Amino acid sequence: MPLSEHEQRLLEQMERALYAEDPKLASTLRGSDLRAVQRKRLVLGAVGLLAGLALLVAGVATQLVAIGVVGFLVMLGAAWYAYTGLKAPAGADPTQVGGSARGSAAAGRGSAKRKPKSSGTSMQRLEERWRRRREGDDRQ
Repeated sequence: MPLSEHEQRLLEQMERALYAEDPKLASTLRGSDLRAVQRKRLVLGAVGLLAGLALLVAGVATQLVAIGVVGFLVMLGAAWYAYTGLKAPAGADPTQVGGSARGSAAAGRGSAKRKPKSSGTSMQRLEERWRRRREGDDRQ
């Protein structure tokens, strides 16, 4: 089902606001799949863990403490790199970016209507308008 002209304008406004507020996040979301980036970080972290383990074992086998310490540090860094790849990047909270319309509409069902906020970022104001429209309260 195609979007109405009003919905297309709202979507374009939201996109422009996203680019204005956080261009790095906007280009990340547009440029590549977030899951692919996370998978890449996880694989690189696992390779780094294996390389660090190999260095650690080589350091123990040759009785060179420096090689063992470097191996441990490589393992630690690789684990950190893989772990940070599993977390969502800053600003990519699903309630703030992609899932706002569904989350706000679902949260608003069966609850008392909230008074619209007058302060906040332009993205928050657009989300509030969208939520009010979905709830049937279309006044500006």
